[in-house]
Amino acid sequence: MSARAKVGQERTNWTATILLGLAALSVVVPLYVTVTMALKTNQQAVDGNAFSLPWPLSWDNFAEAWTLTNFPRALAVSVFITVLAVAGSVLLSSLFAFALARNWDRRWVRLSFYYVLAALFVPFPVVALPQVQLTGNLGLDNPVGVVALHIAFGLSFNTLLFTAFLRSVPAELEESARLDGATTMQTFWRLVFPLLAPMSATVAIFAFLGSWNDFMMPSLIIADPSLQTVPVVQKIFQTQFASNYNVSFASYLMAMAPAIIAYVFTQRWVIAGVTQGSIK
Repeated sequence: MSARAKVGQERTNWTATILLGLAALSVVVPLYVTVTMALKTNQQAVDGNAFSLPWPLSWDNFAEAWTLTNFPRALAVSVFITVLAVAGSVLLSSLFAFALARNWDRRWVRLSFYYVLAALFVPFPVVALPQVQLTGNLGLDNPVGVVALHIAFGLSFNTLLFTAFLRSVPAELEESARLDGATTMQTFWRLVFPLLAPMSATVAIFAFLGSWNDFMMPSLIIADPSLQTVPVVQKIFQTQFASNYNVSFASYLMAMAPAIIAYVFTQRWVIAGVTQGSIK
């Protein structure tokens, strides 16, 4: 092959390709088993072949799981926590990052940023017991307390993303708005916040996935069993009905369906937001 024919051709990185293929299989195979088991009858679920295709399809598993887990109530609690956590994370983190990015020349502002950033190295299990006691004493041993903790523990990471993005936005845009008589808050809401749309989408998706899939925090904070979230209810159901494999997998599929659908339709905003936030 001549040198001219080789121009434009790229060498395949087989090591990376194989690793990515194995990573994809680690996601696709469990998802395939979950879907097939959820559609099997009781006899098919215990035949010892998890990879066999279900026939006839048994849709009654979803109805039974819906009733046994009281799925509508758990779904309502999860939606309540997730919506408030996403909204609070985007609003508070963007405001905090705006204050940091526009006052970066001040030493105490930079110290505040590093202080908040240090929270990334303090996971919730490390401070779980004090948080349980604190929320109990404040009367926040309910979904509202979980919302507050989700926002607080996501503040450092979300602020990091917003700050990196804001430092790439020219300050001259805000100066022109102030010359027209706009206040700082008006400048933020009318000019800066719309520019943060890609990063806001990224933060919202991360907050959504974190809140929806969280098991530890609701299980420790919420005192009323009737107000537990979908992941906690699934764990309780798994413990009580461990032998009903087909019904269990149907409940698992219902629990993870919203997160999968949300990520499939919004993954391009995640990639775009992270990429734009890394370029100054």
